[in-house]
Amino acid sequence: MSSRPPSISSDVRMRGFSQRAEVGVGLNWIDANAQALPGEDVSLDDVVSRVLSVDVSAAIAVPEFNRAAMDGFALRGAETTGAGEYNPLEFKVVGQSMPGRPFEGGIAPQSAIRIMTGAPVPEGVDSVVPAEYATEQNGMLVITRAVAPGQHVGHVGEDIALGSTVLSAGRRLRPQDAGVAASLGLPRLAVVRQPRVRLLVTGNEVRAPGESKKPFEIFDANSSMLRGLVRRDGGIVESHVRLGDDPSSIREAMARPGADVLLISGGSSVGTEDHAPRLLAELGELAVHGVAMRPSSPAGMGRVGETLVFLLPGNPVSCLCAYDFFAGRAIRRLGGLPAQWPYRQTQAVVARKIVSQIGRVDYVRVRLGAEGVEPLALSGASMLSSTTRADGFVVVPADSEGHGPGSDVTVHLYEYV
Repeated sequence: MSSRPPSISSDVRMRGFSQRAEVGVGLNWIDANAQALPGEDVSLDDVVSRVLSVDVSAAIAVPEFNRAAMDGFALRGAETTGAGEYNPLEFKVVGQSMPGRPFEGGIAPQSAIRIMTGAPVPEGVDSVVPAEYATEQNGMLVITRAVAPGQHVGHVGEDIALGSTVLSAGRRLRPQDAGVAASLGLPRLAVVRQPRVRLLVTGNEVRAPGESKKPFEIFDANSSMLRGLVRRDGGIVESHVRLGDDPSSIREAMARPGADVLLISGGSSVGTEDHAPRLLAELGELAVHGVAMRPSSPAGMGRVGETLVFLLPGNPVSCLCAYDFFAGRAIRRLGGLPAQWPYRQTQAVVARKIVSQIGRVDYVRVRLGAEGVEPLALSGASMLSSTTRADGFVVVPADSEGHGPGSDVTVHLYEYV
């Protein structure tokens, strides 16, 4: 099959799709148009889970000075040779070193100083005898265990060498990464800007949860779901508007600047009130409309200026599927994250046949049981509860009629990592 997008009519209302694009066409379009956003400086308190945009190099060594790794006594390691229970050695205690308050002065041979963990080790001594192997009385130290030169001492640059690259661009920062940056004295880091996502919900029948509704109206399930998915993928919701089916309101919301990504829930198919595809073509580019997949065949994508636009079907499972295949990939790429799904994967054996059809990609919700993978028995793409009853999903490629019992399949678990 061709990898080029089919010719797209901007208005297919009540005419249907003459043809549908392959899933790969949409993915290629996303990868060509969704590049990581510029960096921004962010307080170290807020960098966890963000993506580093430039390398972090060490302007100082860590530690910057030789420091004690144990509470005990600092002395010359070579002078402890032969120390033992039957051969205790004595040293004169001439002072102490505390964190932030180093010992000042010289240390004569056969002398020691009291030292705490993290305190500077003075010039002239090179080892620390742990407190449990030492006794101090009347200004004298008695030790019963030898230590090698350099033992129990953290040396300059042992943790981080001066000038070394500590964190590389493209890394998704973890709490310990923030700690390392703090140890270098950095109050802020340059991270990829989070994609700003505008959520537009269409449909005259859609009401917000908590509002009163009339018979035959429905509560908006997609908005809460999409908000969570956007957050999962590193985006931030710039604004969220329920627009009904008024074309002028939809046009204005699509054309307003300020977002990197527009997610339009509903109005993406071929009904009389499905205005979004035509408006996207008029305002910018309708790159893909109609995809050879189930569910989510009415999905589409394009752009208005620099803003990427994704047409997500109103049926909740179709909305989830279209987001995961297309919009989520774009948001992750814009934010510098890996394009791949963040779902954990597991291999399993098919217990009951998974049916598909040549020429389309199938997103099949499944359960994992003692006998293996079983597809859920479903009647449509509006059954959002199926995604809470399912353990995950299996993707059947377009060149397959499905998977028979005993086949090995990859299950994408809804418990993402």
